[in-house]
Amino acid sequence: MANNASARKRIRQTEKRTERNRMRRSRVRTFLRKVELAIAGGDKEQAAAAFQSAQPEMQTAVTKGVLHRNTVARKMSRLSARIKALNTASA
Repeated sequence: MANNASARKRIRQTEKRTERNRMRRSRVRTFLRKVELAIAGGDKEQAAAAFQSAQPEMQTAVTKGVLHRNTVARKMSRLSARIKALNTASA
């Protein structure tokens, strides 16, 4: 247990930061789930729109240190390729 004021303050700060990061991560997952559902539905326009709204959320998570930049780059690349594949499959 914390024995001085500065240690107690660090515990409070860590709890706040953890909660904020949990909310950010959850928000990113929600946006990704919307993209996944649109891809599964086979609707390219809806998938592209969901992907467009998910990108800023993912980049914000990188900026805030919640996710690593390479992780987000990989996820965006794979999602983009899957959306692109929807176009060729339906055409």
